[in-house]
Amino acid sequence: MNMQRQRGAVLIMVLWTAVVLTVLVTVMASSIRLSANTARHHREGPQAFATIMDAMYKAEMELMMLRMPEPTGTVNNQQSLTEYRNPIYRFNGQPLTLHYPVDENLVVRIYEHAGKINLSRIQRDRLQELIEHRLGENHNPRQVQELLAAWADWTDMNDLTIPVIGAESDYYLSLDPPYEARNSPEFETVEEVRLIRGFDELFRDLNLDAAFTIYGNSRTINPNFATREAMMQIPGLDEELVEEIIALREKEDIRPGQLQEIIPPEKWATARLWFGFNDSGVYSVYVYPKQTVLSEDGETELDIVTHAYMQVMEARSPQSRPRVLQVRPYAQLPDTAPAHVEN
Repeated sequence: MNMQRQRGAVLIMVLWTAVVLTVLVTVMASSIRLSANTARHHREGPQAFATIMDAMYKAEMELMMLRMPEPTGTVNNQQSLTEYRNPIYRFNGQPLTLHYPVDENLVVRIYEHAGKINLSRIQRDRLQELIEHRLGENHNPRQVQELLAAWADWTDMNDLTIPVIGAESDYYLSLDPPYEARNSPEFETVEEVRLIRGFDELFRDLNLDAAFTIYGNSRTINPNFATREAMMQIPGLDEELVEEIIALREKEDIRPGQLQEIIPPEKWATARLWFGFNDSGVYSVYVYPKQTVLSEDGETELDIVTHAYMQVMEARSPQSRPRVLQVRPYAQLPDTAPAHVEN
């Protein structure tokens, strides 16, 4: 009897020892696996970032080369002048093939800031049109005036509040967290506009960096560069007209006079004041790993990436590197989809 009990105790001890050893081995294996994954990520992370920065430097070179003189006879080599595509208009957000190739698994997109609404240069009447367009046809005129007054108090050079409807530092200091009014027309970032009373609600759900800029001196938008988000803010334009403009520039460079053929006369009277054919020399460069899905018809690859590494650059000369104005490691991309038109 005692012998059986001893054997039972030994069996239990053996089983417990096996369980403990199994747990220890499992913990050690998990620890080793975690260490191996950590080491791999530590290796792959810098490699991936170096690949992205390599593409960013090559994009800088692309912007410098843009300012080099065109080779003699470039236009004459085309079948006709109307088929000539101005190389600067490539910088409208389309995926680019650079002169110096980048990793085939990366996508590079460059946006010229002349395709965005300049908040630092916007005129009061244009701002009022934009506000009314955002609020809709049945907007409250007093709300429009309150927004205009808040904007004026934020961008003027003093702390004097526009009576009744304005908002200066005394209002913003009462908020949680408190802050002071800018008191300057020069914004530091596009997102700053959300700090102005009423504008966070006005621009709710809008990708501000896609629609607006604070760089350059332009007061108009070049349709060859314009983002969807920017054109949707223009009074007189709706989604259908915006898609027609994008579809046109996918086929050819838009020239003065062509927009009038697309936009109905009653809408063109307002929209025409927003358009010009300038460039700013300021660019947002996005680089990210390629990720695509097939469209419903199975014929087109659609880009599904929404965020990317981004730098804002100012390029002025082929002799010097562009000046970096802003860096955002995880910036939201503008809408990159092709034109949504049936024909």
